Amino acid sequence: MFDVALLSVPLMAAVVGWLTNWLAIQMSFYPVQFIGVGLIGWQGVIPRKAEKMAHICIDRTLRQFGDLNAVYQKLEPQRIVEQVISQVTPRMDEYIDEVMYEIQPVLWDNLPLFVRNRIYQWAREQLPSRVEELVEDFGDDLDELVDLKALLSRELEKHPDMMNRIFQQAGAVELQSVINRGAVIGGILGALLVPLWTRYPEPWLLPLGGFVVGFVTNWIAINLIFAPLKPRRILFWKVQGLFLRRQPEISDVWARLVAEELITVEKVADAMINGSHGDRTRAIIQKHLRPLLDNSVIMKLTAQVTVGMTGYTELKKAMNQKAVLATRDVFSDPAFNRERAPVVAEVLSGQMKALKPDEFQDILRPAFREEEVQLMIVGGIFGALAGLLQFVSLNYLNF
Repeated sequence: MFDVALLSVPLMAAVVGWLTNWLAIQMSFYPVQFIGVGLIGWQGVIPRKAEKMAHICIDRTLRQFGDLNAVYQKLEPQRIVEQVISQVTPRMDEYIDEVMYEIQPVLWDNLPLFVRNRIYQWAREQLPSRVEELVEDFGDDLDELVDLKALLSRELEKHPDMMNRIFQQAGAVELQSVINRGAVIGGILGALLVPLWTRYPEPWLLPLGGFVVGFVTNWIAINLIFAPLKPRRILFWKVQGLFLRRQPEISDVWARLVAEELITVEKVADAMINGSHGDRTRAIIQKHLRPLLDNSVIMKLTAQVTVGMTGYTELKKAMNQKAVLATRDVFSDPAFNRERAPVVAEVLSGQMKALKPDEFQDILRPAFREEEVQLMIVGGIFGALAGLLQFVSLNYLNF
């Protein structure tokens, strides 16, 4: 009976190692929003630190290939031109009607149909050259037009669970490894505790040993993900941190999720127009739209009918606003965003795969660093409680 009771010590330690690692990882992700009152409560480590971690991850990745302008070139600017033309051309008549009915409804209603058709046709003919120059200009200044960190902060604020999903999918194997290794390491440490308990059956030994088992189990398990940095041969085994060993697969998952969730064409375009540098974006649109307006029949008619330059100025303002709205509508096309996402993902993934081991681990390591202390403390507390329960059980069986 006594031997069977002692066997329960490593078994309990294995259960504690598995359970505490699982619980600590769940606490890293959930709850997504803070639950509690004042300073008393809890929010998942990753949602709480999502903005900081996203900035680190994107900084490390973008730094490898320069800036957003380099990514933009990979998106094939000519494909963007084609997208704009294909989306705007069918609605060109509608855009012109909306502006003219807002500024000069009487004039526009009384224009002969053939004159309006000629205006529509002239605008459609001018559109491709204007769009090509506009897209080229955006590509040259994209890094200055888009505050990428502000974009990430805004998206993560609106979707606090986004970073959870990214880390859970990109690091799914590693997270499960932490849990499984907790059971193995806990069992081994529990076995080492048996001879100590046999020789020194003090009331405090099992709770203290349980705390050490829980704390050390979590520390070893999470560090095995990242160490050693480079492959090392130990006897017949080739050993490397699990996270680093799966660099190609993790790079593909991380890059795909970032491209689909964070750096989409639609969100970058929105950041250009509505972000901190939106005035400059609108100025570029106006610069390329001005020749279209100045040389158009619309302008000549308006200048003749309206009072001086007032109507001309109002029309230009209305057309500029319509161009901004049209730009937003063009890049909100879900099909186009899905089509371009793999291009961005390929760029990010390629650069991540080329990182050195110490550089690569810093892509997702910040998330684990944020949770390490919680992992160890939670593991230690549960280990101590399990040790206390074990002490009571052993005494009961001996009794």
